[in-house]
Amino acid sequence: LVEDQRFAQNRPDVLSWESEPLAADVTIAGDVIAHLYASTTGTDADWVVKLIDVYPDSMPGDAKLAGYQLMVAADIMRGRYYKSFSKPVPIPANTVTPKASDFKAQTHRVYHGPKAPSHIAVTVLPASGGS
Repeated sequence: LVEDQRFAQNRPDVLSWESEPLAADVTIAGDVIAHLYASTTGTDADWVVKLIDVYPDSMPGDAKLAGYQLMVAADIMRGRYYKSFSKPVPIPANTVTPKASDFKAQTHRVYHGPKAPSHIAVTVLPASGGS
């Protein structure tokens, strides 16, 4: 879980979204929930979602950590379980579904906009304000 994740960022099958640098440390609690609006030309897909802490480009105390990408949370969602974990069903081809075979090339799309707002939701705890 501590492997530097930079190896994946520029892969053609990987989408990345990065926030502005945080002004202060934050503490997240509870589940990290991915809300994906996606489609596939096939009938199944594996969607991997990672929440990554990207270190600053300059780390005066340890130059090896400059730009390091630490995986905070990750999960894999097999598309056929998008409706229920107890009863898998095929994904309708070329149809946007809230969540997203047979070992042949498919085109997968993740949508991000007003009608299909893919995003990750986390709970951020209030700052402790103390020590």
